[in-house]
Amino acid sequence: MTDVRPAVEGASGTEADVLTTLFHSEHGGHEQVVLCQDRPTGLRAVIAIHSTALGPALGGTRFFAYPDAADPERAALADALKLARGMTYKNALAGLEHGGGKAVIIGDPEKLKTDELLLAYGRFVASLGGRYVTACDVGTYVQDMDVIARVNRWTTGRSPSSGGAGDSSVLTSYGVFQAMLASAEHRFGSPELVGRAVGVAGVGKVGHLLVDQLVEAGARVVVTDVNPEAVRRVLAAHPSVTAVDTVDELLTDPTLDIYAPCALGGVLNDRTVPLLRAGIVCGAANNQLAHPGVEKDLAERGVLYAPDYVVNSGGVIQVADELNGFEFARAKAKAAGIRSTAREIFQRAEADGVPPVVAADRIAEARIAQARGTDRPFA
Repeated sequence: MTDVRPAVEGASGTEADVLTTLFHSEHGGHEQVVLCQDRPTGLRAVIAIHSTALGPALGGTRFFAYPDAADPERAALADALKLARGMTYKNALAGLEHGGGKAVIIGDPEKLKTDELLLAYGRFVASLGGRYVTACDVGTYVQDMDVIARVNRWTTGRSPSSGGAGDSSVLTSYGVFQAMLASAEHRFGSPELVGRAVGVAGVGKVGHLLVDQLVEAGARVVVTDVNPEAVRRVLAAHPSVTAVDTVDELLTDPTLDIYAPCALGGVLNDRTVPLLRAGIVCGAANNQLAHPGVEKDLAERGVLYAPDYVVNSGGVIQVADELNGFEFARAKAKAAGIRSTAREIFQRAEADGVPPVVAADRIAEARIAQARGTDRPFA
């Protein structure tokens, strides 16, 4: 499950806070930010394009109310800015010819979402002429993308009946598994997972599919989830898997080799990192590091951290393939490259004496810089 909290702390501050981020912060530099409104349908949305150096900006549409924010509109804008920047790096490391973008529709989807609103939003996406390609995110689903695609062709994450690939969890989990093989190879000298103990926190769609692959590979798997039914489904499918009640039980388990967070973000923080006993962290959750500096804490504890935006990029690889007429085999072959990318990141981190997150950023930035200025048609 994707982290649903606002990505930027203090998003309810002054208007200058967001403008400073946009124009002056090292985390800014966005090419374009579009504020969208359609009063008849209640649509209020932000589309943030961080970079098109590698090609059209690709990233999902989040539909969220920001109920804990003093100023939901500003929280949405701040979230879109950070998420768009993250997509630039994710797409670059995934080897895609896409830059980074993200959109946020403000409001409770259970109360506000209608076909009319989605069509109004789709027309705003269409007005960008291909600079931004959308997909699913928190609060939006395959059927929503089918509606949006009725008014613009720059929509991915559609159902197979509408020419799309459908649920992206299959290739997301496959990519996580590939990154885990690279992590094991770097840490233990062999990619073999036979007999290795892996703790999976969160066994929804992606986590469950990951467990399937781990069991097939001969790993010893321990799981936990806040949803008891999700755990029951895993245990019914795999009698060899065991379960614990809390994430803390996984963190403190001295027998675990690999910890795989596959639920909410922010799980690696000042409280949890000291508890961690596994030598590798490699999971599907977004935004796993609660704040800058956590990556250094992990490195100082000797924990190999596989950057989440590399590990979980199988999903974006899948939706990007839709633009060429989706072929599962082609997309899977592309997702298999996550293993070699992770290997390259670990080697670069070791050579440069930096955490893997820093090495990953450097590799992505080099690719973006090399592409900048290249003519890339969007339409």
